[in-house]
Amino acid sequence: MTLFLALIIIAIVLGIIGATADGLLFLLIIGIVLLVADLIYITMRMRRSSHRRPVR
Repeated sequence: MTLFLALIIIAIVLGIIGATADGLLFLLIIGIVLLVADLIYITMRMRRSSHRRPVR
């Protein structure tokens, strides 16, 4: 979960810098790609953990 939160924060920071700084549009694109990759990662992790059966 720490990795997920760190990647979200990095994506937001890169997106803000890329959107506000002149000529750094590539940082915005990197931030968006990182955010999408992070959302795919957390979705796959949640999906994998939901398939486990409880131990009796």
